[in-house]
Order: sequence, then structure tokens, then C-alpha cells
Amino acid sequence: MDELDNRSVVVLAHPSPDLYGSDRMLIESVRALVPERRVVVTLPSGGPLARALDDAGAEIVILPVPVLRKAYMSPLGLVRLAASATRALPRAVGLLRRHKAAALYVNTVTVPLWLVAGRLARVPSLCHVHEAEDGVPGPVRAALALPLRLAKVLVVNSRASAAALGRPGERGVVIYNGVDGPGRFAGPRAEIAGPARVVLVGRLSPRKGTDVAVRAVRLLRERGHDVSLTLVGSVFPGYEWYEAELRELADEHVTFAGFRSRVWDSFAEADVAIVPSRVEPFGNVAVEAMLAGRPVVAAATQGLTEIVSDGDNGVLVPPDDPAALADGIARLLADWDGALAMADRGRDDAVRRFGQDRYHRELRETVRDLIDGHDAPAPSRTQSI
Repeated sequence: MDELDNRSVVVLAHPSPDLYGSDRMLIESVRALVPERRVVVTLPSGGPLARALDDAGAEIVILPVPVLRKAYMSPLGLVRLAASATRALPRAVGLLRRHKAAALYVNTVTVPLWLVAGRLARVPSLCHVHEAEDGVPGPVRAALALPLRLAKVLVVNSRASAAALGRPGERGVVIYNGVDGPGRFAGPRAEIAGPARVVLVGRLSPRKGTDVAVRAVRLLRERGHDVSLTLVGSVFPGYEWYEAELRELADEHVTFAGFRSRVWDSFAEADVAIVPSRVEPFGNVAVEAMLAGRPVVAAATQGLTEIVSDGDNGVLVPPDDPAALADGIARLLADWDGALAMADRGRDDAVRRFGQDRYHRELRETVRDLIDGHDAPAPSRTQSI
């Protein structure tokens, strides 16, 4: 038998077929594990993520499992959720048993049914938490955290994510995301001639503060700044109303570029990158902008404050405040040489703290400990990050 066939199997469960923040981190998790394990990834449907995972060396299984969404937060929605879970649970347990899984890796708290399946199949489970819902009511937060008791190991992508979990987060191992840089570095413009090009990469979502960005650019233009804004991303199904509101709010200086599978071209076309999120457990796009060598203006919220240090590697502004965001962008444009020096520091910092090799190593060790039955690794692994 081929040596690769003797590798133990890790099943990774994920709620989305798309290619945004936690989706892209799943690809890095697969790359971390495939040198030592057979990796089987379950997705609810085919899509761009499936193709990327296949390229990374994973085996793909399409198995729809209910994902916790706001649409379920009603009496009728809860009935639908229960019915869907009843149908999906036996299939999930069967998949784990059929593949003789040595470990189950559940990527995000939005698919808790997989943790139940892991317990029923007697497979040790790890839950990788990419959420930081610290603004939700206490009972809702407790309900989200309850299934985490079924996981033997919790991995969180920031201290903010750990804190948002409350008491369960105290046992979480912080492993900051590992972000790959552009294959070819295209530096920013030494001087800005014509409109200053601002970019926001991410879903069109209230959580991402897309409306804050549109309002900020309008304010800048009212103040006499020649700026344009490109929005790179699309909406979740069911949020088409939000895109319609954005288009009504925007003028001809705002471009809706839609989803792009490669972020680097979008940053290469930009002068300034903004991350005006209202909620941001980590902030991959802030790291990517830094790796692309662009000055970054980010909201001082949750995980973004663990990435961006105001005046050192970027600019931090209060969240949900278009005027403050406009001020932050204007601050960079008023001292472009200083902004470029800040971007250089940001790029060096991002390479040092958020590199892929470090992420791969820490995640591989954590899964190895889970399978071998050792205690979960101590958070001190990430104290040097």
C-alpha cells in the first residue's frame, strides 16, 4: 500500500462554498495538514472554494448541513432548523465512520451539528472559531457557545474572538491567521496624480461597514478631496436589499467591482486600503493590504486592533463613523511620504507576525496533539506573534 494511504484522516467541516476570510483560511488549514494527513473537506455545495481546496490536496464531499443564520431566529425558523438537522445528522455521523476519521476539524461555530456528529461517532473534535459576536444578547451568546463543550480543543483566531466567547474562550488557543502575500509585489504610487484611489475588499455587508466607506468618500469629496472608491465583493444571498441601498447612496465616484477571486489585483490598482468593519474577529483583508504595501485605515474594533497599531503600521479610527474614516484617509493623503513609510513598516510587520509558515506549524502541532491524545497546546505558542 502507498505510504500516503496510511495517513490518518482528518475531516474538515465548513459552512460555505465561497472564497472570503474564513473560507480562505480553510485552504491554509488544508495546506498545513496534507503533508501528514488525508484531508476530507465537507461543503454544503460546489463553488470556487471547492476548486481551491482540490488544488490544495483535499478530498471534497458535498454534504449539506444546516448553518446558523438569522433566518432561523423565529419559531418557524427553529422548526425548519430542527427538521434539517434531523435529516443531516445521520449523514454526518456516517461520513465520519466511513472515512474512519482520526479527528474532526469544525471551521466556525456556525455548523454546531458537526460537533454533535463528532461526539456520536466518538471522533475527537477541534472547533476553529472565526467569529466574535460580543454584541449579541447574553442568551444568544450562551447558545452559540454551548456546542463548543463538545470540542476537545478550541482554536481562536484572535484574543477578541476568545473574549467574545466568554468563559469557554478561556480555554481557546490563539492562532493568528496565516496570510500569503502577492506573488509579484507592485508598489504604491510615489505621487498621487489624479483621483486618490481607495479600495474596500470584502463582502458588501453592514458588518463590514460598506455603507460607512461610501459615506466617508462622499464627505471627502464635499471637503474638496479628489478621491474614488472601489468596492470589491458581493452580498450574502438574502442581503440584496443592502446592495440596493448602497447603490442608491453611492454616486459615480463609487465602483461596484463585484467578487474577485484574487485580491492582489484590487490592491495593486489602489492607493489606500480601508477596513471600516463594525465587527471583525481578525481581519485578513487588513493583513493582505499591508502585504500589498498599501497604507491602511481600519476601524478600531475587535481583532483589527491586534493587527493595526495607529501611526505605526496603519491608521485606526472609531468604528461606524464616516467622518472619522474620512479624517483617517485625509491624514494619509496629506502626508503621502509618511503614508508610504507607514506602509513599508506595515508590510514588514505583516510578514513577521502573520506568515503562512508560522500558521501551518502551529495548526499542524495542534491537530497532532488532538490526535495523539495529549493536552491542548498552551496559548504561550502565540505569545511571540
